[in-house]
Amino acid sequence: MQKTQHYILGNWAEGKGEGSPILDSVTGEHFTSVTTEGLDIPEILQYGRDKGETLRKMTFQERGLMLKKLAMHLTKKKQQFYEISYRTGATKVDSWIDIEGGFGNLFANASLRKLFPNQPYHVEGDPIDLSRGGRFMAHHIMVPREGVAVHINAFNFPVWGMLEKCAVNWMAGMPAVVLPAPQTAYLAEAVVKEIIASGILPEGSLQLISGTAKNILDTVESQDVVTFTGSASTGKILKKHPRLIEESVPFTMEADSLNASILGEDAVPGTPEFDLFIKEVRNEMTVKCGQKCTAIRRIIVPENLVEDVQIALGKQLEKVTIGDPRLKEVRMGALVSDAQRNTVKEQIQKITQTAKIVYGDFEDFEVMGADSKKGAYLKPILLREDNPLQNEAAHITEAFGPVSTIMPYKNLQEAIKLSKMGKGSLVSSIVTNDDKIAKEYTVSTATHHGRILVLNRESAKQSTGHGSPLPNLIHGGPGRAGGGEEMGGVRGVKHYLQRCAIQGSPSTLTEITGIYQPKADYKEAEKHPFAYHWEDIEPGMSIRTHNRTITDTDIINFANLTWDHFYAHTDITSLDGSIFEKRTAHGYFILAAAAGLFVYPNKGPVAANYGLEECRFLRPIYHNDTVYVRLTCKQKIDREQKGTELPSGIVKWYVEVFDANIDESSSEEEKQGELLAVATILTMVQKKQTVFEEMTSEKIQKYLNNLSEDSKPKWGTMTPQQMLEHLEYTYRIASGEIQDFEIATPEQYLEKVHSTLYNYEKMPREYDFPLAKESKITETKHPDLETAKKKLLEARADYLKYFKQNPDAKTKNVVFGELNKFEWYLLERKHLNHHFEQFNLLD
Repeated sequence: MQKTQHYILGNWAEGKGEGSPILDSVTGEHFTSVTTEGLDIPEILQYGRDKGETLRKMTFQERGLMLKKLAMHLTKKKQQFYEISYRTGATKVDSWIDIEGGFGNLFANASLRKLFPNQPYHVEGDPIDLSRGGRFMAHHIMVPREGVAVHINAFNFPVWGMLEKCAVNWMAGMPAVVLPAPQTAYLAEAVVKEIIASGILPEGSLQLISGTAKNILDTVESQDVVTFTGSASTGKILKKHPRLIEESVPFTMEADSLNASILGEDAVPGTPEFDLFIKEVRNEMTVKCGQKCTAIRRIIVPENLVEDVQIALGKQLEKVTIGDPRLKEVRMGALVSDAQRNTVKEQIQKITQTAKIVYGDFEDFEVMGADSKKGAYLKPILLREDNPLQNEAAHITEAFGPVSTIMPYKNLQEAIKLSKMGKGSLVSSIVTNDDKIAKEYTVSTATHHGRILVLNRESAKQSTGHGSPLPNLIHGGPGRAGGGEEMGGVRGVKHYLQRCAIQGSPSTLTEITGIYQPKADYKEAEKHPFAYHWEDIEPGMSIRTHNRTITDTDIINFANLTWDHFYAHTDITSLDGSIFEKRTAHGYFILAAAAGLFVYPNKGPVAANYGLEECRFLRPIYHNDTVYVRLTCKQKIDREQKGTELPSGIVKWYVEVFDANIDESSSEEEKQGELLAVATILTMVQKKQTVFEEMTSEKIQKYLNNLSEDSKPKWGTMTPQQMLEHLEYTYRIASGEIQDFEIATPEQYLEKVHSTLYNYEKMPREYDFPLAKESKITETKHPDLETAKKKLLEARADYLKYFKQNPDAKTKNVVFGELNKFEWYLLERKHLNHHFEQFNLLD
């Protein structure tokens, strides 16, 4: 019998001994075993800490792109995971939540890279001035912790549970050791095997211990982070572990909870809200067989609607087909194991000490395509507790399966009280079309729930549902739910970073943070900053502009141009009692005038104005005031190439407008002038192109001179002459001489393929040219290599001449679609570099 393996210390390994048997939830077949016997846990944790340095040194952008690449890789392999997931009792819909929901966490966290600086650590919040002169200040930075993230996961989501945590710690720069629950560790193992095989993560970023290692917390250290998902009782035991207390190890607990959904008093039968409520409860009871920490356990409804809800819900549950999850007709599969089914039954019996079962039973139900005696099947069980304020069993006992309890309330305040009797939950929901009811419930119960969904007819079509945690929202809750938080976008990443307050001068903190701090020393630029490419710009790079005097005419003309006739600009007879002394320049005119002073007029790397982030006017600027501007690089943010844009990054520029009327007897600092206004503007700045050689006629001739009949390709089977005739053929396509072909790239992919012309990535090797047959690429039409060289240069000359005479023309390419003059230039550069590299011709 095979064993579920571990990935530890850079290798796949098995535990010692026979281990505990794991059965197929549907058939009862014993197909694998789990054992952690013989694993050296301290060595595994230390291996992750040591290897984690590679991940810690990566920038947030590099980590984000790594996650994106991994998500795309796993998505291509997803079908194999579905086949394995059926063994857990999950239907295709259940598996989709687990598998593709897990991959979605990778994608979502990858996108967070845009919210972090282009460096390995984060700068949090705004600078803090600690002195009146602004020469002593503070900031907060957050650096990756130097330990490992130990994730102890539950059985119900072996993929999502692993990736929703790992995506966050990897984004923060921290390696992980994952312990999936034994019952479904085989599915986590399958995904980890694909992750490791991809080679996308640095070694040591992920280790897998398939099963329970009871001594996992014995050697954790202060730089580690521990997360736990599972039962509240187990979580409380772990939370009190002496090592966690001794080392002050951060511990996040996400435990099962008695989540409640409230039906608003307005949501009577016949309203869309009543139908939505019934559908939502049914889904939460049956998806994953109710084995969700966010499932609805308490159904709180107006007392006059209890019978209506009970009948409607019973009818919906009766339509749920139970059986082999592989069958498309089946809507609910099996519980994870027979032991879990027995536990659920025991919990139901505790609730029925005061409540009664109003739908379902343990024995009398049909199973489609499977044997109910062999699989861990259970029919949905609906209970009813008529005295929920007096009887607490339904508020403190969780049956982790397709089980929920209806309970009545007299008024909204009673509903609020009942929802709080669960003593803290991951999620609550209220279904109502009355926003005042929604507001009162939400504000009154937010203390007791980690997330609250308000559902009505307006939000229903796009609602993600009561039980769906989302990567950009926190997942966790107070009290019984564990008192922790996971995910939550940037908030989640910060859980794996160490916050540190730093103090010093503005210049020092500029160097440390990588962000220009006001009053730091300027780094005078040798030329205008807008003339530099993105890579060559650095925080603090600055120029001082010429002076400009603001005139009455400027202000009046701007008012007439914009129709902004605010009295301070146009009616100087109304200034009495105002903060203004004279005719005042418009704030937006000051911004525009500042731009007129600092903008570099010539075409250069600055591709576009990307926006305005902040703007403050510190005092009015009057007519006849003379100002100048300081333009300083504040921060650089990396950005991937998008669409038909050349690769670029974002540069934030700190704009300071100063009073140029300076008293020469003033101190050096005072000679800078009074600061009148500040703003942060963003520009899109092109990156250097260093991948490809620019192909001039002289260079092409040089490389052709080095090509001989004996030249051998680094890849492919082309001969030198075949390569040249292929290039000639594409030039004749570019000039419009050959256009009798159809574009080969499918329409739905054409835009994406077309945009690759603009990036700085090399063409793929071993690519099959779609017109190979038409161009007779394997044959040669010229008598010798020298003739082929000559014909290639003639074809290129025809191409250049064509676009000189027809600068606005477009001709089609078989792969990239319609191309203009500039796009053919981009393709030519890539194409020549590709084939000249193929024959070792490049310098």
